[in-house]
Amino acid sequence: MSVPYAKVIVNPVAGANATRRRWPRISRLLKKVGLSFDYQYTEGVGHAIEIAREAAGYGYRYLVAVGGDGTTNEVANGIIDSTGDGSIALGVVSTGTGSDFARSLGISRHYINACSSLVNCNTVLIDVGVVEYQHDGQTLRRFFINSAGIGFDAAAVQTTERLPKYFGGTLPYLIGLLRTLAGYRNQSVVITADDRVETARILSVVVANGGYFGGGMHVAPEASLSDNLLDLVVFGDVSKFDLLKSLPMVYKGTHGQHPKVRIGKADRVTIEASEESSEHILVQADGELLGEGPVSFSLVPAKLNVIV
Repeated sequence: MSVPYAKVIVNPVAGANATRRRWPRISRLLKKVGLSFDYQYTEGVGHAIEIAREAAGYGYRYLVAVGGDGTTNEVANGIIDSTGDGSIALGVVSTGTGSDFARSLGISRHYINACSSLVNCNTVLIDVGVVEYQHDGQTLRRFFINSAGIGFDAAAVQTTERLPKYFGGTLPYLIGLLRTLAGYRNQSVVITADDRVETARILSVVVANGGYFGGGMHVAPEASLSDNLLDLVVFGDVSKFDLLKSLPMVYKGTHGQHPKVRIGKADRVTIEASEESSEHILVQADGELLGEGPVSFSLVPAKLNVIV
């Protein structure tokens, strides 16, 4: 099977601007392995969605995201917005800070190996999450491919986005996490998972399609991108000290043993602030801050073809 002509969508500022420096070499590698393509740089938040949507409209059937999880999320959203029949394949070359989607799917996080895999024509059909949230008084909808959540992790994403872009790797997220920890207060929310309703004080709630988030934290160790279910990870009323002490467990995927952590599966999840809470619920998806709650999460099975 021949590899179709590709549109490569490059986020030059991904990985603390490292992608801009790496792109000439990545471009040469793609040509060397036999990929025929043209490319376009993104120019800001949301631009990769527009490029991907337009490319699909022009007839491209192979779109490659070069950047971080946010870039991959945007390209995936553009593909799904343009067609829902799985006829377009998504390729991923991870050059961002987290590369959690690549981890979850088993795609190489080294761009040299990732470039080589783009011409092997092996694809996997994965589920795609849907998040409905509030932004500027409107209810908006966004697809996510790896994970989404509310609470502390969304606040940490917000803090990380405001940091100077000096460092790549997982260091920015860890710095953002520690800075968020200083002023964050656990929130009282109502969680509805299918037909189960509970009011709980939580540190964070992660709704996962893939297994990893936060730059390598194995947050949903039982998650599968093709099991037609969301994994719900509820971090209860965990103290700041306990969170720091438990971080190694989250990286290892053993945090389910913690008495204040609960992991389960669901088809649909809704979260809103409880009646006694006046705090805003921040919402993130694939490491990008979207808006606020109330929020709902659902799943579209077997929605996106990804090159592996």
